[in-house]
Amino acid sequence: MSLALVITFNINECESGFTMPKIKSNSSALKRFKRTANGFKHKQSFTSHILTKKSTKRKRQLRSMQQVKSCDKPLIVRMLPYA
Repeated sequence: MSLALVITFNINECESGFTMPKIKSNSSALKRFKRTANGFKHKQSFTSHILTKKSTKRKRQLRSMQQVKSCDKPLIVRMLPYA
């Protein structure tokens, strides 16, 4: 009979609201990467300054978002565990 009480006590202890702590997301990665169905996308570099010497075609093509390379995907998944 005391064994049943111990088992019940352990079950109640688990249901008492104890949860594992959450992992922090990297805040800089949150700003730089967006989750898509196929992975992550990121903004291209070389678009913020010294634009006068860059051609219109080059600036237009740099406007689009690019997919993150497959070799970098595990690093981003580690930085953004809940994305």
